[in-house]
Amino acid sequence: MNNGNSGTLLGHPKGLFLLFGTELWERFSYYAMRAILVLYLTDKTINGGLGWTTQEALSLYGIYTGLVYITPLIGGWIADNFLGQRRSIIIGGVLMALGQFTLALPNSMVDPHAVTAFYLGLGLLIIGNGMFKPNISTMVGDLYQEGDNRRDGAFTIFYMGINLGALLAGIVAGSASTAYGWKAGFVAAGIGMVISLITQMIFAERLLGDVGKVPAAKRAANMNASGKKEPLTKKEIDRLKVIMIMGLFVVVFWAGFEQAGGLMSIYTQEYADRMIGSFEVPTAWFQSLNPFFIITMAPVLASLWVKMGPKEPSSPVKFAMALFMLAIGFVFMMGAVVQQGGDLTAKTSMLWIIAAYFFHTMGELCLSPIGLSMVTKLAPLRLASLMMGVWFGFNAVANYVAGIIGSQVGEAGPMAIFSGIAIAAGISGVVLLLLSNQLIRWMHGAEGKIDQAVLEGAEPQPAKA
Repeated sequence: MNNGNSGTLLGHPKGLFLLFGTELWERFSYYAMRAILVLYLTDKTINGGLGWTTQEALSLYGIYTGLVYITPLIGGWIADNFLGQRRSIIIGGVLMALGQFTLALPNSMVDPHAVTAFYLGLGLLIIGNGMFKPNISTMVGDLYQEGDNRRDGAFTIFYMGINLGALLAGIVAGSASTAYGWKAGFVAAGIGMVISLITQMIFAERLLGDVGKVPAAKRAANMNASGKKEPLTKKEIDRLKVIMIMGLFVVVFWAGFEQAGGLMSIYTQEYADRMIGSFEVPTAWFQSLNPFFIITMAPVLASLWVKMGPKEPSSPVKFAMALFMLAIGFVFMMGAVVQQGGDLTAKTSMLWIIAAYFFHTMGELCLSPIGLSMVTKLAPLRLASLMMGVWFGFNAVANYVAGIIGSQVGEAGPMAIFSGIAIAAGISGVVLLLLSNQLIRWMHGAEGKIDQAVLEGAEPQPAKA
């Protein structure tokens, strides 16, 4: 395949930076809308919110984010078998832009209660995301030949693009909504999606070459001696088992992490002392803490992995570390509740919440870009986008669970939920450490020397902590 002939930048194909920019603005669009969604739904003032209860809003938030991550299964299958990844992301991008601008329509243009436009907008976003999300991530992997050790670094760069978009999103959407009302936040999200589309359409041919043009199933069949689809080999089945098992632990992580846009956002709005002098920090700004910490800490963590050399943890161990970081973050949220002393009229320091976001972000850096890279290493070519969709499908389950957990805050209380997530994450991390060596064997050398030592019959070493 022609991966583009436009040269390299910072040691990577220039096509990586096109995908970086395309994803940056698409994620800006998604997170701008996400930062204000629950606040828009629960707003009972004259700013144009829908006036829902917290439980209703958090339940819908869980359903929406769950569908956003389950539809990539369908979008990945369509791209693998019919459209190819390039056409799929353009179609998805157009649908998402239409969805954001539909949400931004004045209520009087659709119906007085805004429900028709609201659900139509969400539907367009869900379908469009399904076509876009698995395919752009798979295209990053397709820029590199099998065994190219630049792939993990490429996904780290790509992931920083995701989070730069998210960083801008919380600030822009929060500021626009505060100054001009909720509809302005949705307009900003729509503009971001249009920029993403224009970027991709102008530069794709020159910088990506043939990447994403031909459906993966057709490419895989052409590579077989028979020219037809063949059954999965034992090696491929073992690698698929790793993806599925690791995905179960991803559910635990994201179910806790995704409280950021729901329960933690509500808690910050109602109980955090957000005053700095005479200025009150908008709640939506806290959504930018996560991408800020990623952009600042990703280079540090990437350098640490390089310095560790042969002692660098394997993917299963990094995932376990992520779960432990998630647990520590919720211990800080428990500290915030303790400071209130059971008095729901009391305000807690926002430093607790900032610390929680920091540790959650460190956990995300140990899990999310590593997982994306791992899927492109382990998935058979003909199932590349489909398995990326499956990977996001685990996020779908997690987001749905997150909505259920968050909606119980009225009955269980914040302390019970924060402590429950911390305990579940800690136990899951220990279990994953115990499984790590078997998972490495099933990878069949996909992670280089660490895996190969086990495969060649070396005495398994204790899992790195």
